[in-house]
Amino acid sequence: MATLQPQVARGPGAGMNLRVIVASVIGNSLEWYDFTVYAFLATIIGHHFFPHSSPTVALLQTFAVFGVGFVARPLGGVSIGLFGDRLGRKPALLLTVGLMAAGTGLIGILPGYASIGVWAPVLLVLARALQGFSAGGEWGSSASFLVEWAPASRRGLYGSFHPGSIFLGQLVGTAVADLLVVTLGSADMQAWGWRVPFLLGALIGPLGLLARRRIGETPVFVAAQATAATDAPVTRLSAGKLVFAFCFVSVQSVGIYLYLSFFPTFLQHYAGWTAHQALSSTVLATIATGCAVVCSGALSDRIGRKPVLLFSCLVFLLLSYPLVWLILHGATHAVSVLIQCVLSANCGLFIGSMTAALVEMFPTRSRLTGLSTSYNLASMVFGGFAPFIATWLIAATGAAISVTYYVILGAIVSLPAVLLFRETAGKPLD
Repeated sequence: MATLQPQVARGPGAGMNLRVIVASVIGNSLEWYDFTVYAFLATIIGHHFFPHSSPTVALLQTFAVFGVGFVARPLGGVSIGLFGDRLGRKPALLLTVGLMAAGTGLIGILPGYASIGVWAPVLLVLARALQGFSAGGEWGSSASFLVEWAPASRRGLYGSFHPGSIFLGQLVGTAVADLLVVTLGSADMQAWGWRVPFLLGALIGPLGLLARRRIGETPVFVAAQATAATDAPVTRLSAGKLVFAFCFVSVQSVGIYLYLSFFPTFLQHYAGWTAHQALSSTVLATIATGCAVVCSGALSDRIGRKPVLLFSCLVFLLLSYPLVWLILHGATHAVSVLIQCVLSANCGLFIGSMTAALVEMFPTRSRLTGLSTSYNLASMVFGGFAPFIATWLIAATGAAISVTYYVILGAIVSLPAVLLFRETAGKPLD
């Protein structure tokens, strides 16, 4: 251990550099690239992997499989969280990026229902479960890695690079899908073009492994490991803190998956947009969201996490219904694009400050387990089945505006936790 002491003495921000940032965000970008591509190509995937039935049933089946990945996320969060709390953030990061690349590549090579029958959706479920398991460990590992390396006065900013990588993955996924739709045409896209984004995503895996092998462990974890007791980290996590963190993050899970992942499908089916219009609008909304993420993290370092989070939560609660109503009732295309950008940027405003706040809630020796468990449970309950629930709500009510009910519910769950949140900005990590 003696050789590690100088690294600890320099403090948690001393080693932060471009290599650490790139290594931290590459796995998260791959995760969201894949989820975005899957959501955008949901109609084609449903046609290939499920028996031909009504378009609505096929879409529901496809989004149900999308949600399977989120069922696996809590298991991955707990398993890889315990692994990372015991052995380090770096080993956990290496494991997650390898698993994610494998699951993404598998989707790209699977034969369809016409070729292997029922085995097609079964194998699709297995691929999504593998992705979900790895994603469950990726979020906590990479978020902790970034925030633990950051100076105390800039943890919000550096933590925002983590969700910023989410929107980088979404932006690239949207751009790739849009480019293929425009260049290949409908017939080629249906026949083979839909596989290309998944095969490209699998190629990111080796790059992620290389980048992560070249980085060191966080000084915060090294110091905690040198002094910690040997009991299992999860035994020191209170149920109350896990429930609090679960509620704290719920609204962003709904918002992200509806306003970015589901909205292209929503705009095509219920607002009459073309695929190119919906994808192009989502590219702009994703850029706006990414900018909001970084601004939010930096702002939270100056005024605190709580004011930023509270403002965003109120926007979710009060403006979701009227703004989506305008899109569905005669707003011009330009105004509708602006509305999607505003709603999506508000997601970025919340998650940009949330990342550092959630990391700061938990002590170092149980951080990965605690934040991964709470975040992934919220993602499973509120985010993973958001497209499915949104599609079901519209079918059940006959009103497209009903998608906003789920966002409002998420805001109602998160608001009390945000109000009770004790400010953590600038305080030492436990």
